[in-house]
Amino acid sequence: MTIEWRYTTHQDLGVLSLAGFLGADAVARFTGAVGWALARGTKPVILDLTELRGWSAGGQLAVAQAARQLADKGRSLELAAIPSDGSLDPDGSHPPIPVHCDLAAALVAHQAVTGQAREWRTDEAGRAEPGGTSPEARDTRERKQTRKQHERRDREGQ
Repeated sequence: MTIEWRYTTHQDLGVLSLAGFLGADAVARFTGAVGWALARGTKPVILDLTELRGWSAGGQLAVAQAARQLADKGRSLELAAIPSDGSLDPDGSHPPIPVHCDLAAALVAHQAVTGQAREWRTDEAGRAEPGGTSPEARDTRERKQTRKQHERRDREGQ
């Protein structure tokens, strides 16, 4: 069994999504995907494991190596939706790797750090997609609506 991967770019990060099982026979393919991500961006990478059915110790070591490779280039790696069969703890020699419960949570957490305001939701397949409006955007919209109401009342009262 091997893995399938997909790399998507967002304004301030890249998302490398894996599907399948990250075992010894898939490490070379995963390493190639990480190389692809390294060559196509300069921002942090979220490793989306939503569709990953599991990973071996060798797969976990490959993820730790990916974190080291990204750190060497001044980039970070974050994990989203790690497989239920365990957490990442291969040898402790890798840089810190934030772990999020799902991709939507990872995107929200990353945006909180960068100061962006956008909400994400998870669809039925567990994929994150933009959805809703951020609290900041709602507050701004409500303030504008309130100001317009006051202006309208002032005009009507004159």
